[in-house]
Amino acid sequence: MKRPAARARPVDWQSIFLQLAKTATDPRLAAFYQAGVVAADTPLEQVPLVALDVETTGLDCGRHSIVSLGLVPFNLARIRCAEAQYWVVKPVSELSSESVTFHHITHSDIRHAPRLTTILGELLTAMAGKVMVVHYRTIERGFLDQAVRQHLGEALHFPVIDTMELEARLHRSQRQPGWLDRLFGRQQTSIRLADSRLRYGLPLYQAHHALTDALATAELLQAQVATRYSPTTPVGELWS
Repeated sequence: MKRPAARARPVDWQSIFLQLAKTATDPRLAAFYQAGVVAADTPLEQVPLVALDVETTGLDCGRHSIVSLGLVPFNLARIRCAEAQYWVVKPVSELSSESVTFHHITHSDIRHAPRLTTILGELLTAMAGKVMVVHYRTIERGFLDQAVRQHLGEALHFPVIDTMELEARLHRSQRQPGWLDRLFGRQQTSIRLADSRLRYGLPLYQAHHALTDALATAELLQAQVATRYSPTTPVGELWS
């Protein structure tokens, strides 16, 4: 009889932050790591969360850069819109016609915008002690890490709950389209932000605005936990 696969051990972000607090040289990064993070066995209902979205000049964090950021603090019971923060920043790389089509941030919008380095302290303070919630962590984590490396010469590490990954887990466990499905045009379930929200009865918002997408991601996690998980689920089961 085949044994079920063992569940991976949760990432111990507390220990990681303790170590990083000793090695970080920039005072803003050191303060961020010194603020610590909750233990992996903390119930989700007790975890301070911040939904994060970034809009960029492209999809390659090695060649492109951040042009706007949105943060929305929340927990499972409440989204604190009054405490939301939004920045437009002057990117290191040039805007392209393709990126402007997506996020509608133009050259005139960034002409007098600050560089990301000038708001890093404020950004890290807003993130300190929280667990970030994103939809597709490769973008938010990759671009923020690359930006901090460029501006501070150090890497940025932080725990993330990825609502796209939670949807992927759910739909990976379901039957994938076979040849007959493909013959009749039945497609694999989309896990994009807007499509994922529709499955939970959440309204459509304007896409590709950092603040609106952060709000949309916060609402999606609340719906996912209410429908698929439990407020007492340990955060370590969801973060990476």
